[in-house]
Amino acid sequence: MSNRKNGLLASKADNSSLFIRYVLLHLFLFVAWWLVYSHLQSFSIYCTYSLLHVAQASRLGSTLEFFFYDTPKVFMLLGLVVYIVGLLRSFITPEKTRRFLAGKSEFIGNILAALLGIITPFCSCSAVPLFIGFVSAGIPMGVTFSFLISAPMVNEIALILLYGLLGWKIAAIYLVTGLSIAIVAGFIIGRLHPENYLEDWVKKIRLDTSIKQETKTSWYERVLFAYSSVTDIFRRIWIYVLIGIAIGAIIHGFVPQSFMAMVMGAHSWWSVPLAVMLGIPLYSNAAGIVPVVEALIGKGAAVGTVLAFMMSVIALSFPEMVILRKVLKPRLIYMFLITVTVGVVIVGYLFNWIKI
Repeated sequence: MSNRKNGLLASKADNSSLFIRYVLLHLFLFVAWWLVYSHLQSFSIYCTYSLLHVAQASRLGSTLEFFFYDTPKVFMLLGLVVYIVGLLRSFITPEKTRRFLAGKSEFIGNILAALLGIITPFCSCSAVPLFIGFVSAGIPMGVTFSFLISAPMVNEIALILLYGLLGWKIAAIYLVTGLSIAIVAGFIIGRLHPENYLEDWVKKIRLDTSIKQETKTSWYERVLFAYSSVTDIFRRIWIYVLIGIAIGAIIHGFVPQSFMAMVMGAHSWWSVPLAVMLGIPLYSNAAGIVPVVEALIGKGAAVGTVLAFMMSVIALSFPEMVILRKVLKPRLIYMFLITVTVGVVIVGYLFNWIKI
């Protein structure tokens, strides 16, 4: 008995020592990350004007400086955020999310689901299995839609990139309005009896009441999971990030400020619905669209119009609608599109009106 107790104490001591090593290693890596990150502006100026000898104050120079600055900045922010969220996701699994939401009153469930959508950044390819899992767990449909809207729209990547590129005010506006749309849209959809518009095979799903034993995950496995999350996301979206930065750089360097203010300015009543209509058929992710948002705002586009464009690209993407069609009848998809689109347009007009 004494030997077993000593063995358990030794095991706990080893785990504590390993945890301290991981903390110290991560602190060292973060300091190194910050030192590189804080010198990116100087790096972009050197590459543009000293290395390539581009004339200062030229349109090409402005374009290249934007590209050389935003490319490492976006990828460094993206890597840091995805890694941290990967650690969080090692604690928050889809099964735990479903159990947490099951049994909650509907409006409270809408709020909790929208908040969970921020820290559980499931992509559109996860829409169908998540939807089926929520239905099988008996979670109200309106609550499920709050989660499905919030998860892509108000994800951690967009939030941190907006904060890093445009400041806390724009990031806070994006967070509050995105959550509000997810909560209200989910609540409205829940009142429209959406269960009548599920595909027949989804209606036949029954809750699996079997209890699954969860295995304990070591810190090594959590770190490995976070690292694999970074490599997986980088492999899937790096091209979209580069395309987004390139488009943003061209807008920043070559598009006249007067033209952008005219097309996407606060005084053009038609700019918000036009931005939403343009955003729906586009396919991008938060990391790819944020550099475009940065360039548009920098060129004089209205904040509300740009936010409406960004939200429509992220939350109303055509590929996600195609995926959801596997479980939803067209009428329910139309309800989803109309409800979220109205919310996004209202947000656009609201923030153009108060002139943030």
